[in-house]
Amino acid sequence: MSNASRVYREVMNLRKDQSIVGMSLLPDEKNIRHLTAIIPGPVSSPYEGGMFHVDITLPDGYPFAPPVMKFTTKVWHPNISSQTGAICLDILQNNWSPALNLKTALLSLQALLSVPEPNDPQDAVVAQQVLNDHARFVATAKRWTEEFAKGSSADFNVKVQKLVEMGFPEALVKTTLQAVGGDEDMALERLAPK
Repeated sequence: MSNASRVYREVMNLRKDQSIVGMSLLPDEKNIRHLTAIIPGPVSSPYEGGMFHVDITLPDGYPFAPPVMKFTTKVWHPNISSQTGAICLDILQNNWSPALNLKTALLSLQALLSVPEPNDPQDAVVAQQVLNDHARFVATAKRWTEEFAKGSSADFNVKVQKLVEMGFPEALVKTTLQAVGGDEDMALERLAPK
């Protein structure tokens, strides 16, 4: 069983870190070993403006074993499966160390979005596109970001406003709505647990 106090501490440290804008980490209310993260697309990348959801499961051996992470938002990237969201990143496999933490892993995922590594792919089709037709890769990645990682901003803002009017802080409302994929009822449940 993973160390619950360490996990809570990691979640709180990420929330307190003012240098990390737009990134969030929410534990499942019923299972501390299951979390959802949101990673903003890096600036000056095809993923800019997108909010990418990552499903995280902590194995029994955490922190001595790496977290199991996969994107639940569809991403066009050579190191992320366009079908399953599986991620090819060394620190989530052989190069994990107990000195690392969830924040480090999430920042590494965000960095991976900035710098695709087509020579060590998770998705061979995307990797070939990066190598052979980079302009097409960038266009496809931008289109997928628009289609899958950017919600309707008008609809999202209406939901934010409704929840803020109920007395919840705007920043917390936005993070929570993003974590639950824009589901207003689920966001309210997380904001005001019984």
